[in-house]
Amino acid sequence: MVDVKDYGVGSASRHPSVPADRVRPSWAISRAVRVLTAGRVDSPRVDAELLAAHVLGVGRTRLALVEAFTPAQLAAYDDLVARRAARVPLQHLTGSAPFRELDLAVGPGVFIPRPETELLVDWALRVAPAGGLVVDLCAGSGAIALSVAAEAREVTVYAVEQALSALAWLRRNAAGSSVRVVAGSVLDPTVLSTVDGQVDVVLCNPPYVPAGTPVPPEVAEHDPAEAVFAGPDGLAVIRPVIARAAGLLRPGGWFGVEHDDSHGAVVPELLRADGRYAEIEDHVDLAGCPRFATARRIG
Repeated sequence: MVDVKDYGVGSASRHPSVPADRVRPSWAISRAVRVLTAGRVDSPRVDAELLAAHVLGVGRTRLALVEAFTPAQLAAYDDLVARRAARVPLQHLTGSAPFRELDLAVGPGVFIPRPETELLVDWALRVAPAGGLVVDLCAGSGAIALSVAAEAREVTVYAVEQALSALAWLRRNAAGSSVRVVAGSVLDPTVLSTVDGQVDVVLCNPPYVPAGTPVPPEVAEHDPAEAVFAGPDGLAVIRPVIARAAGLLRPGGWFGVEHDDSHGAVVPELLRADGRYAEIEDHVDLAGCPRFATARRIG
């Protein structure tokens, strides 16, 4: 544990309301920022504040109202900051990942949902009919499925996941919701075959990073490789998912699939080559990078 003297407390604090063996959050956070910066964490200030809020049990916006860390809280904070500096994902340290209106339970064994995927959900909410049937393939933590179920109008949502480690997190997040969890491979034509030709919207955030692509330590060392990489070109899952989605969709139903930013041309081309889709369009994320493709089932 870091000595409290490293935070300038005690006689140096000159603050009568703070006990000599305690540390004010502003000082602890400032030191944490330096540690995280040295560890090359992308957002050191934000992460330092979020970890402090987690330890103190308050919202990030209320940190200024907390007088001091207790010694036990400071020890816990020091440990979390050191682990974050070693590039353990912030979400693994706090146990949750914010996604739209949700706080999803996440940890080792499941892909951490990214903010850019919220744009795919935005699109899905525009096209999903009231009372419709929606399928989320490669559901992972359930971010897409649970968001659609919570925000759309009386839809029925199936979430399909194969990996046992991810399934445990999916079931935990889906507990008490209306989402129906299905264990199985998205490439298996028998999975959800009872609703073939009846689905209004199929969504998918599959693994799509080309093998060998450099990724941050948080991804390389902590996200499941099978949820990130998909063959030499990153399309090993997207290709068969395009075909499976066509089998699930009713005529006029919609398909949306997230992809790598290098796939802005190739995924729409794969959709056209399938021959069962029209109104094919690619969409960019907030950074202007190609991020997901959509299409409408014909037939």
